[in-house]
Amino acid sequence: MDQDQWDQDGGIRLREHRPEDAAALAEAYEDPVFRRFARSDTGPSAGHVIADEQTDRMLGGIGLSAAAPGRGQAEVTFWVAPWARRRGVATAALRAFDRYAFGSGLERLELLIHWDNPAAQRVAMAAGYTREGVRRGALPATDGGRQDMLVFTRLAGDPREPAARLLPDLPGDELTDGVVTLRRLGEQDIDFYTELHNVPDVIDTSVPPEPKPADEIHRRCVRTESHWLAGDRADLVILDAATGTRAGEIGLYYQEPPLAQAMIGYSMLPAFRGRGFATRAAQLLALWTFAETSIVRLIAGALPTNIGSQRVLEKAGFRKEAYQRLRLPGKDGARVDDVQFVLLAGDLLAQASSQDGSHRET
Repeated sequence: MDQDQWDQDGGIRLREHRPEDAAALAEAYEDPVFRRFARSDTGPSAGHVIADEQTDRMLGGIGLSAAAPGRGQAEVTFWVAPWARRRGVATAALRAFDRYAFGSGLERLELLIHWDNPAAQRVAMAAGYTREGVRRGALPATDGGRQDMLVFTRLAGDPREPAARLLPDLPGDELTDGVVTLRRLGEQDIDFYTELHNVPDVIDTSVPPEPKPADEIHRRCVRTESHWLAGDRADLVILDAATGTRAGEIGLYYQEPPLAQAMIGYSMLPAFRGRGFATRAAQLLALWTFAETSIVRLIAGALPTNIGSQRVLEKAGFRKEAYQRLRLPGKDGARVDDVQFVLLAGDLLAQASSQDGSHRET
């Protein structure tokens, strides 16, 4: 490819490697984030240089890997140096490189991204790539095994617009009413999540009613943002707003987008029960859901014997809608009934209007 054919986009340009890039390459090799997600076949020197359009300083690299020209497809790999992150560099470079790759005759481009690398997932989506699925055992793991990778793809005829999201980010990364605060579950919550899911009655009301293995807890905490970006679930920690102490969890499970229906579930540490935290968390999550997503119907379930959970839902505005016999797996292979509650967007607005009116009268 001739030098004058390289794209310039978003303040960057793509060019060949030069001897003067050696210092930047050496610094990139020492970056812990790069080392965490590095591929043995795509070190910092692989592919082409992402350079600053004005200064020509090296900002990262991008190139093709595992190309299959006979099938018109290839894998794209990219990296960005720590001094150039959070500036849109990777997105601009990926868009520019796509034009070159598709112009050279390729029809399908693929990105393999680690579950715990949401920054790269955001880049892929911003560049118009679609999350296609999970490739099992796609790469060697540091522990000697194999690790699954998320697959994002873009076809030559796909639109260039960013991929649509079903679940947007929280405003300011949290929701709060001054009493409770909700924020995204993360790797820093593994110990808390382990403690919560070893509370006996939390285990009894889980589906299935079994203790969560340590590896499952780790995956749940580490992969939260990936699931959020995929739009299938949003896991949050319930905090005491006054102290910042973790009090419980609440989650939104968006498994039926065509029906615009999602489900919520929650659990509280015993020390924080009876203080209205679960009700407030359910209301906060419902308000955000109806205001920021296409969901029009929220459902939640409770065991017939779990009167406390039923009261939480009723106070949050949910209405009892159905009694579903033997819907859930119970202990020792048994089945248990489930009481289903529903909240509609209109119900929540009516409730808020009613409360506002009663406040005005007083």
